Amino acid sequence: MPSRRDMLFFLAAAAVAGGSAPRAIAAPLAAAGQPDLRGAIGAVEYRAIPESGDRKTRNLQQMIEQAARENVPVYLPPGTYKVSNLTLPDNTRITGVPGASRIVYTGEGHLFSAENLRRIELSNLVIDGGNHWLGDYAGGLVQFTGVDEVLIDNCEIGGSRKHGLQLERCGGRIERSRVSGAAQAGLYAVDSANLTVTGNTITDCGNGGILVHRWNKAEDGTVVSGNRISNIRANDGGTGQNGNGINIFRADGVMVVNNHISDCAFTAIRANSASDIQISNNQCRRSGETAIYVEFAFEGAVVSANMIDGAANGISIANFDEGGRLATVIGNVVRNLTLKGPYKHEVGFGIGIAAEADTLISGNVIEGAPRWGMQIGWGPYLRNVVVSGNVVRQAPVGCAVSVADGAGTAVITDNVFQETAEGAVLGFQWEKKVSDEMAGGGAPYKQLTVERNRIS
Repeated sequence: MPSRRDMLFFLAAAAVAGGSAPRAIAAPLAAAGQPDLRGAIGAVEYRAIPESGDRKTRNLQQMIEQAARENVPVYLPPGTYKVSNLTLPDNTRITGVPGASRIVYTGEGHLFSAENLRRIELSNLVIDGGNHWLGDYAGGLVQFTGVDEVLIDNCEIGGSRKHGLQLERCGGRIERSRVSGAAQAGLYAVDSANLTVTGNTITDCGNGGILVHRWNKAEDGTVVSGNRISNIRANDGGTGQNGNGINIFRADGVMVVNNHISDCAFTAIRANSASDIQISNNQCRRSGETAIYVEFAFEGAVVSANMIDGAANGISIANFDEGGRLATVIGNVVRNLTLKGPYKHEVGFGIGIAAEADTLISGNVIEGAPRWGMQIGWGPYLRNVVVSGNVVRQAPVGCAVSVADGAGTAVITDNVFQETAEGAVLGFQWEKKVSDEMAGGGAPYKQLTVERNRIS
């Protein structure tokens, strides 16, 4: 004879399958070999019934709290759950059916929030903001603060009037999820600790894709890998604050690797005041400004094996005047640049690779830079730059090196230049050309070593 608990299970399942009227909290189901709606056999699990309104919010809140106390997950069968103002307790686990379990925000303040907890897990959910208003206190549709381990897996987050997902002082993993239609950024993570963002799709966001920031410059250690980011706008304007696929700000020790980034209004990958950063093996396509930017107060950057196709500038290692120094730019391909950028720039656009201080530029291939293939220094901002073993094709000037008063040492050797109509290696004082061809050697500037370059 079926037990009372078995009967409750079948009633809950029948309600979901039959689309019955709204119901209160579903009963917990014991393991005891009993299969759940997904066909699994295991621990106690709480199942919600799709319904909407304040009553649903209260019921779901109660269910989440009770399940967390008992260390069991909440399972949302297929359906639409219209709720708002859910505050998640420690040890929350909510899961559903991918693409079918929809949590829809009703627009009354916030959807999910949590603060100062050890662990939260969301998986297999559709989280829809419906472009409804968010309270002034809410930075994102899903907002967690001070959570040691946030685990978000295989979720869809869309339609946020602010950030899709905002994390502050959190660690954990954001993976295999899709964030779209956020008015601000898809993911905004500030003051993270051991955060991994991998295998996600971020698309059609108003001001940014993935933002890894800190309030004050410090070790961060976030890993951003294997994500697909596309169609990032800069609705709030500016000259680089917005419109970036991946933006690292004041966060040291971050890895940005193996991402595919396309059609960003400004930069595919922008690191501002971020020391010890690694930017490697990324695809950067059709960037509106500089495809990869490492700028301002940083020490230590590796930019390697990236493919850049379409941008205003390719790679820029900049702002020695602000302390930006110490980098390697190795093995990148930069092609199909344009003179047109989103604002007026003092140097100009159409430059393949630019660097200013304590930097090695080696083994890169640059083709189709309509201004300069490489820019070495700017005015007096040049120190210890080595340019060796690169190939530059189809650029009016192959390598423009600063010889302005105060400019420091540069070594330009063993490079190949082809179709550089105005010159392969030329000296500039700011934007003014002041030298004849120097590629063959015998540069008339004691701070320069220029030799063994080939013009073909």
